[in-house]
Amino acid sequence: MLKAVLQRAWQWLVDRVRRQPSYSLLYVEGDELPEILPRRTLVVAREGAELWSAGMRCPCGCSRKIELMLLADVKPRWDLHVGQSGKPTLSPSVWATNGCRSHFWLRNGKVVWCE
Repeated sequence: MLKAVLQRAWQWLVDRVRRQPSYSLLYVEGDELPEILPRRTLVVAREGAELWSAGMRCPCGCSRKIELMLLADVKPRWDLHVGQSGKPTLSPSVWATNGCRSHFWLRNGKVVWCE
Protein backbone atom coordinates (compact mmCIF):
# COMPACT_ATOMS: atom_id res chain seq x y z
CA MET A 1 0.00 0.00 0.00
CA LEU A 2 2.75 2.46 0.94
CA LYS A 3 4.66 1.53 -2.21
CA ALA A 4 1.63 2.37 -4.38
CA VAL A 5 1.15 5.70 -2.63
CA LEU A 6 4.82 6.60 -3.09
CA GLN A 7 4.72 5.55 -6.78
CA ARG A 8 1.65 7.73 -7.37
CA ALA A 9 3.25 10.68 -5.56
CA TRP A 10 6.44 10.27 -7.58
CA GLN A 11 4.48 10.09 -10.85
CA TRP A 12 2.51 13.19 -9.86
CA LEU A 13 5.75 15.10 -9.20
CA VAL A 14 7.37 13.93 -12.44
CA ASP A 15 4.26 14.90 -14.44
CA ARG A 16 4.25 18.39 -12.91
CA VAL A 17 7.94 18.96 -13.64
CA ARG A 18 7.86 17.57 -17.19
CA ARG A 19 4.43 18.88 -18.21
CA GLN A 20 2.21 15.87 -18.20
CA PRO A 21 2.07 14.20 -21.61
CA SER A 22 -1.25 13.63 -23.33
CA TYR A 23 -2.95 10.30 -23.83
CA SER A 24 -3.63 9.45 -27.44
CA LEU A 25 -6.51 7.37 -28.76
CA LEU A 26 -6.17 4.09 -30.67
CA TYR A 27 -9.05 2.03 -32.05
CA VAL A 28 -8.78 -1.74 -32.56
CA GLU A 29 -11.37 -3.88 -34.34
CA GLY A 30 -12.97 -6.65 -32.31
CA ASP A 31 -14.53 -7.10 -28.90
CA GLU A 32 -11.28 -7.61 -26.99
CA LEU A 33 -8.39 -5.37 -26.08
CA PRO A 34 -4.83 -6.38 -26.96
CA GLU A 35 -2.89 -8.21 -24.26
CA ILE A 36 -0.21 -5.48 -24.14
CA LEU A 37 -1.34 -1.86 -24.13
CA PRO A 38 0.95 0.97 -25.26
CA ARG A 39 1.97 3.62 -22.74
CA ARG A 40 -0.08 6.81 -22.57
CA THR A 41 -2.66 5.46 -25.00
CA LEU A 42 -6.36 4.80 -24.50
CA VAL A 43 -7.12 1.75 -26.64
CA VAL A 44 -10.77 1.31 -27.67
CA ALA A 45 -12.11 -2.05 -28.86
CA ARG A 46 -14.95 -1.67 -31.35
CA GLU A 47 -16.91 -3.62 -33.90
CA GLY A 48 -18.01 -1.23 -36.62
CA ALA A 49 -19.56 1.77 -34.86
CA GLU A 50 -20.23 -0.12 -31.61
CA LEU A 51 -17.71 0.65 -28.87
CA TRP A 52 -17.08 -2.31 -26.54
CA SER A 53 -14.38 -1.33 -24.07
CA ALA A 54 -11.49 1.01 -23.42
CA GLY A 55 -8.18 0.02 -21.90
CA MET A 56 -5.08 1.74 -20.66
CA ARG A 57 -2.06 1.12 -18.47
CA CYS A 58 -2.48 2.61 -15.03
CA PRO A 59 -0.99 6.13 -15.05
CA CYS A 60 0.43 5.76 -11.52
CA GLY A 61 3.37 3.80 -12.89
CA CYS A 62 2.36 0.32 -11.74
CA SER A 63 1.54 -0.55 -15.40
CA ARG A 64 -1.54 -2.52 -14.41
CA LYS A 65 -4.07 -3.02 -17.25
CA ILE A 66 -7.28 -1.05 -16.67
CA GLU A 67 -10.31 -2.14 -18.71
CA LEU A 68 -13.48 -0.02 -18.80
CA MET A 69 -16.73 -1.12 -20.41
CA LEU A 70 -18.34 1.28 -22.90
CA LEU A 71 -21.46 -0.73 -23.83
CA ALA A 72 -24.73 1.03 -22.94
CA ASP A 73 -26.37 -1.98 -21.24
CA VAL A 74 -23.60 -2.97 -18.79
CA LYS A 75 -22.72 -1.70 -15.33
CA PRO A 76 -20.40 -0.21 -14.42
CA ARG A 77 -19.84 1.61 -17.68
CA TRP A 78 -18.01 4.68 -18.91
CA ASP A 79 -18.70 7.25 -21.61
CA LEU A 80 -16.00 8.17 -24.10
CA HIS A 81 -15.93 11.59 -25.70
CA VAL A 82 -13.36 12.64 -28.27
CA GLY A 83 -12.70 16.36 -28.56
CA GLN A 84 -11.80 18.34 -31.67
CA SER A 85 -8.15 17.78 -30.79
CA GLY A 86 -8.72 14.01 -31.03
CA LYS A 87 -7.91 13.58 -27.32
CA PRO A 88 -10.09 11.26 -25.21
CA THR A 89 -12.24 12.13 -22.20
CA LEU A 90 -13.79 9.47 -19.96
CA SER A 91 -16.62 9.84 -17.50
CA PRO A 92 -17.10 9.02 -14.71
CA SER A 93 -13.71 8.91 -13.00
CA VAL A 94 -11.58 5.76 -12.93
CA TRP A 95 -11.01 4.29 -9.49
CA ALA A 96 -8.98 1.13 -8.89
CA THR A 97 -10.57 -0.39 -5.79
CA ASN A 98 -7.63 -2.73 -5.18
CA GLY A 99 -3.93 -2.81 -5.93
CA CYS A 100 -2.54 0.72 -6.36
CA ARG A 101 -5.97 2.28 -5.65
CA SER A 102 -5.45 5.04 -8.23
CA HIS A 103 -8.35 7.45 -8.66
CA PHE A 104 -8.32 9.86 -11.59
CA TRP A 105 -10.19 11.51 -14.44
CA LEU A 106 -9.06 11.37 -18.06
CA ARG A 107 -9.93 14.81 -19.46
CA ASN A 108 -8.94 15.87 -22.96
CA GLY A 109 -6.11 13.33 -22.91
CA LYS A 110 -4.73 14.44 -19.52
CA VAL A 111 -4.83 12.54 -16.24
CA VAL A 112 -6.35 14.62 -13.44
CA TRP A 113 -5.75 12.94 -10.07
CA CYS A 114 -8.57 12.89 -7.51
CA GLU A 115 -7.52 13.95 -4.04
